[in-house]
Amino acid sequence: MANKQEFVTHITPRNEDFSQWYTDVITQTGLCDYAPVRGCMILRPYGYAIWERIQAEMDARFKEVGTENVYFPMLIPESLLLKEAEHVEGFAPEVAWVTQGGNEKLQERLAIRPTSETIFCTMFSKWVQTWRDLPMKYNQWCSVMRWEKATRPFLRTSEFLWQEGHTIHATAEEAQEETLTMLEVYRDVAENVMALPVYVGQKSDKEKFAGARATYSMEAMMQDGKALQAGTSHNFGTNFSEAYDVQFQSKEGKLEYAYETSWGTSTRLIGAIIMTHGDERGLRLPPRIAPIQAVILPIASHKPGVTEACEKLEKELKEAGFRVKLDDRDTVSAGFKFNDWELKGVPVRLEVGPRDLENGVVTIFRRDTCEKSTMPLDGIAGELQALLDDIQKGLYEQAKQFRDAHTYTVSNMDELGKAVETGFAKAMWCGERECEDTIKEKFNASSRNMPFDQSGETFGDTCVCCGKKAKHVMYFAKAY
Repeated sequence: MANKQEFVTHITPRNEDFSQWYTDVITQTGLCDYAPVRGCMILRPYGYAIWERIQAEMDARFKEVGTENVYFPMLIPESLLLKEAEHVEGFAPEVAWVTQGGNEKLQERLAIRPTSETIFCTMFSKWVQTWRDLPMKYNQWCSVMRWEKATRPFLRTSEFLWQEGHTIHATAEEAQEETLTMLEVYRDVAENVMALPVYVGQKSDKEKFAGARATYSMEAMMQDGKALQAGTSHNFGTNFSEAYDVQFQSKEGKLEYAYETSWGTSTRLIGAIIMTHGDERGLRLPPRIAPIQAVILPIASHKPGVTEACEKLEKELKEAGFRVKLDDRDTVSAGFKFNDWELKGVPVRLEVGPRDLENGVVTIFRRDTCEKSTMPLDGIAGELQALLDDIQKGLYEQAKQFRDAHTYTVSNMDELGKAVETGFAKAMWCGERECEDTIKEKFNASSRNMPFDQSGETFGDTCVCCGKKAKHVMYFAKAY
């Protein structure tokens, strides 16, 4: 065990300094690097490959529910932003502005998009004429810029990659259905692909998106007990369509305002994967999101038949649909390779040496448990799939057990204060902003969301803060 540990002395233990551990893992695995521009990051190949996997899983599901991809300009005229007062007020401190083009000062400032509701609505008002044009369900993969004061790679950067969906509908019912459908799409990807257990529910009015009628979120718990908002879906009602004159002629011949939704996730999901599954040896990637599901390492590759067997195995597994890499580098030792791929969190390592070939097996190392075993070479594709499924399930269950063990039902402020030091507090809440503000001021904790199932709660009917009649069950936590 001592030999294993000396490989990872360059990663700070999680229990000593979780923030430094996170930074160490990111830099040592080469996911990203700091850009010359303040608060921005450069996604390196391995980090971008994880984002591509997230994109692929999300994009397929978006299209299954009838969403089409588009692309809009990154520059938004200031006059468009000013049309929706609540929206512009919410984003004003974070907006970056372009004031000069070439050698000329611009007559009107252009915002580098912090989000794109305003420009989408401007175009919707042009494209929509009658009820036959609806619904319009669009998504764009792009970057946005928000001039953040404090930044951390993946979690909060001035520029980041994301997707933003924007849809318009003829009725309030259709818009609400769309809002919840997309939240469910996010939950599916989070739990079944990234192995992130999440709480889904509605945000409070204080925490909802600027300009929304209602905001819904999925909240994941990191290993330090803090909440990470992993995705949001918003029902705007007619707030934006009234401001931007998005009207259509109904079946009855009346002129009506369209109902709008918006929903988004970003590269902070990579941060969620790191902080949910990582350990003292680096990343542990769930197989369904891992860019490389299995790495093949020749042992004593100079011995007859080893290299050929590895190449044959790589070809067989790729043809079976696995994401596999053969590491045939001859400039580093086997021990270095072991450490390198463990650090990068590749779910399975397949070691092939002369003794393995004699016995008709490969040596298997699984990253989630760091256990070794052997597997027959014959029929390995089916065995490998079963192993990857077991790793995927195990990582989810481990994260869920951690989350559940650190979610505390509380009935008073003392209990809430203790709970948010190590996890989530599930509490009854009166619905008043004053109580949210008090909890924030006292414990630096915010309301996360209200679970959809508000029935069957047995821990009282009074607000955890003020003692008045409670209206909602709410999760509170410290958050990133």
